[in-house]
Amino acid sequence: MRSRPKGTAAIELALMMPILLLLTLVTTEFGRAIIEYNTVVKSVRSATRYLATRAPNTKTPEAKNLVVFGNTAGTGPALAPGLSIAQVANPVWQMLGSNPTTNVVTLTVQAYPFKSLFTSVFGVSFGDVTFGDISASMRSAV
Repeated sequence: MRSRPKGTAAIELALMMPILLLLTLVTTEFGRAIIEYNTVVKSVRSATRYLATRAPNTKTPEAKNLVVFGNTAGTGPALAPGLSIAQVANPVWQMLGSNPTTNVVTLTVQAYPFKSLFTSVFGVSFGDVTFGDISASMRSAV
């Protein structure tokens, strides 16, 4: 039985390490993107729920603050990096149906940018991603 030359395991590790590191970084960045997207979705739902309990065409600044900062006062850091008041469109109230009509409010965040922690690893570019519109609609109780 022949034994393997010394150092073979170290060479194999050196050859596989860049691939394993790349897979780890890609998985981490994908997870971060999903977490940030989910944070924005939840904040939009929360603000839409807030507006659904208010009279139509009122409390718009408070709802925008709720999306970005998580509170109606607009204090503290943004819930998600890169999220700003300018990205939150004015809410839209619509009367739907006939007899009885239903008042529906829709709130949208436009062009939320995800910034990757790494621009490039081993020549593979991660780049930044801009999510499409994130919106929520709810029936108004008022």
